[in-house]
Amino acid sequence: MTRNQRQFAVMTVLLVVVAAVWFGLPSHGVKAAEPAGRASGGRSVPVVLPPLVQKSEREGVPRAFLLHTVIPARSRVEVIDYTVQKGDSLFGIARRFGITPETLLWANYGVLRDNPDMLAPGQKLKIPPVNGVYYKWKEGDTFESVARKFHATPQAIKDFEGNHIDPLNPQVKPGEWVMVPGGRRPFRQWVIPTIPRGKAGVSLGYLGPGACPGGYTGAVGTGTFVWPTPMHRLVGNNYGPSHLAVDLGIWVGGPIYAADSGVVVFAGWSTVGYGYMIMIDHGNGYQTLYAHLSQVNVHCGQSVFQGQLIGLGGSTGNSTGPHLHFEVRYKGGFINPWTVLPPP
Repeated sequence: MTRNQRQFAVMTVLLVVVAAVWFGLPSHGVKAAEPAGRASGGRSVPVVLPPLVQKSEREGVPRAFLLHTVIPARSRVEVIDYTVQKGDSLFGIARRFGITPETLLWANYGVLRDNPDMLAPGQKLKIPPVNGVYYKWKEGDTFESVARKFHATPQAIKDFEGNHIDPLNPQVKPGEWVMVPGGRRPFRQWVIPTIPRGKAGVSLGYLGPGACPGGYTGAVGTGTFVWPTPMHRLVGNNYGPSHLAVDLGIWVGGPIYAADSGVVVFAGWSTVGYGYMIMIDHGNGYQTLYAHLSQVNVHCGQSVFQGQLIGLGGSTGNSTGPHLHFEVRYKGGFINPWTVLPPP
């Protein structure tokens, strides 16, 4: 046998071995050929092959299995119920469910009356799935009239999946609730009126026994403000259209300071949800209000000075946990406290 013939025989046998290994053929069915031939010295030259790899006839190429199925996330379309817990705030609940505080108030007017400070543990709230107005349909309502009332579009009401409106026969029965996506309405503001240091000229008794008769003179503010709490951070509701104050961190019994000098015009219990409360007229157009206190350390007509201890932090009135409800007013209007407080 020539050299080329021997090489061809070797290659043939190798191909058979590879095929047996790859396709799982039994190794005993393959025999290595021993081609005859002689080397230059006249001896036979056997072909030496590597040992066959033993593989089961059922063994094949392994495959990795992924047991995790990816399911696309879907937005919530149904209104859900939520029970207010101790420590909750309207802004915190709204943030947890991805909606605005205004949407939460509009959906729960019967409970909160547009007032975030009416929030209390144990209350049952409706949590809308999207921002807008959750509305109970009335006799005579039409898609056009409801959309116009809440500054939305009729089609937005019809198309919202959670309203379950038949596109071929769109209608809503009186008494049914619908979501008006993107809708809005004005707020009914629940606030303590500004109380001047002079004679108010009207009875303030409906505000509670802490209301002062007025007719005072005394300390005047500097026009600058210090933090009323030792904790310089927000813990509850922030300033916004539905909450004209900030809720600052404080513990029960923690010190509350006068943000600026002035005269006390409210000191004691409030009947409008603020619990123990203090209001200071600073004599320069500014007033500040401190609510939900556990203790009031000042009295009507008293002059107080910037940084002076005026009360202790608490959670009285409509409150779900310790905090200071802090308001700043200027000439009867509300201003954002963050614009006058020093940086934290």
